[in-house]
Amino acid sequence: MNRTAIAYGALLGGLGVALGAFGAHALRDALSAHQLANFETGVRYQMYHALALLGIGAAGFSTRAATLLLVGTVIFSLSLYILAISGVGILGAITPIGGVLQIVGWGMVCFEALRRR
Repeated sequence: MNRTAIAYGALLGGLGVALGAFGAHALRDALSAHQLANFETGVRYQMYHALALLGIGAAGFSTRAATLLLVGTVIFSLSLYILAISGVGILGAITPIGGVLQIVGWGMVCFEALRRR
């Protein structure tokens, strides 16, 4: 068991619920449909990775893989949150960095799973 990964997952999950509620209630009338969709994408990916981190932690995968997923998710989702709220389009250039870190993290999970035979 990797308690660090489980803690990461719990933190992302709790924040994801709070941000999802904030988006649904406080931002619904303040943002355009496109901005709200960006915000919701950030929440969705944050929740996917929160659940993944709980599973990764329960399976005992490395903290490196969990950290890549956490950092990737923070960069990916946070850039979408700020983009949605501020409307500053250049922030969209940061989002793919988070996505690449997530992909690398998933690759590490795959490698570790195959290595454990």
